[in-house]
Amino acid sequence: MEPLLPRRFEALVVDTLDSLPPELASLIDNVVVTVEDRGDPPGLLGMYEGVPLTERGDYGTGGFVMPDRIHIYRLALCEFSEDEKQLRAEVIKTVIHEVAHHFGIDDHRLTALGWD
Repeated sequence: MEPLLPRRFEALVVDTLDSLPPELASLIDNVVVTVEDRGDPPGLLGMYEGVPLTERGDYGTGGFVMPDRIHIYRLALCEFSEDEKQLRAEVIKTVIHEVAHHFGIDDHRLTALGWD
């Protein structure tokens, strides 16, 4: 599909984050979500960079810790989708997928749960 303008696409990502259950959203710790045009490789839809909550141990006890990052790739998601309805579903799926990585859920488990 034709790419959405950045602001409109960002609104889809914000809507998805706002729709997370409060009990889950309150557990997200030290994460920045960014919307970018493309990742590497260019077809990548999203990427989590950081230390999952399940592996943090003494994380942050020594001072300032840079936030984890979730990248959502606008152009790749638009190209992957046939229409805006599918795009919305793919944004939801991608955001959930990357948030799950923050919680220490790997790709194998996500596939088993139907989030591949």
